[in-house]
Amino acid sequence: MAKKIHFDVTKKTIIYDNIVVRVVDLASSEKTPYVDPRQYDDKPEVGEVVGVGHGRLLDNGELVPLIVKVGDYVLFNKYAATKYRNPETREELYCVREEDIICH
Repeated sequence: MAKKIHFDVTKKTIIYDNIVVRVVDLASSEKTPYVDPRQYDDKPEVGEVVGVGHGRLLDNGELVPLIVKVGDYVLFNKYAATKYRNPETREELYCVREEDIICH
């Protein structure tokens, strides 16, 4: 029988230009995003950044800091992201690269 492992991505070190985003329900959100995602056909998501990596690694080895910070609200394409569901809290999170964020 396989051993069950609890993996909470919000408590792990995020590497490079990866960002962890918690989806925000616009109807119940107190803050309004800069762009209304309902105007798009491919339905991007609005989310709150809950974790960021250390930066984007360039070919020459230089590490460029990320623009977004924890607590920012971002608009991102959910099809470019990896979905993650916390097994204990059932919270839905997305792992997305900074280049796939439309605006913040």
